[in-house]
Amino acid sequence: MSADDDAPPADWPKHASEHGANLLLFQPRWDLRTNPRTGERMRRLVLETADWVNVVARTKDGDFVLVRQFRFGTEHVTLEIPGGVIDPGEAPRVAAERELREETGYTSDDWVCLGSVEPNPAFHDNRCHHYLARGARRTAEQELDAGEDVSVCLLGAQALRAAVASGEVDHALVISALCRVLDLRGS
Repeated sequence: MSADDDAPPADWPKHASEHGANLLLFQPRWDLRTNPRTGERMRRLVLETADWVNVVARTKDGDFVLVRQFRFGTEHVTLEIPGGVIDPGEAPRVAAERELREETGYTSDDWVCLGSVEPNPAFHDNRCHHYLARGARRTAEQELDAGEDVSVCLLGAQALRAAVASGEVDHALVISALCRVLDLRGS
């Protein structure tokens, strides 16, 4: 065993990129890269997409503001926190405020950035930004776009933990954001 066996993998040099047809939510790109370990050139898919936001919103009473909506990928209604795509030129915090207001009618004057994660770095190039909205209150009507049908649901911390434990809440990015606010171990 040599000292090189413990060396971290190196970046793969990129030689070319080719874009495919725009798929509305994603722009496929194929990169031609060289594996630094083997020297072999390989074509790899990357899905270019805008960054996303997720909002953990809590009312002054400590309830969590959640949404139920149909998801096309899994073909069923899910229970999630509000979130969505960041518009071009929009700051993540502004997008978080907008998504919370549009999906739920709730707003907040007390925002905390919880950091961001890479949704799937194997083939996505974006980040999901997590925010906490404290003292959220209903101040407006929902502003849903034509592709949304969202109902609002308030859950206390214990009920939310139970929903995660039972699998009712199982969206990985939602759980990632919730873990930054709430201990989800056990119910």
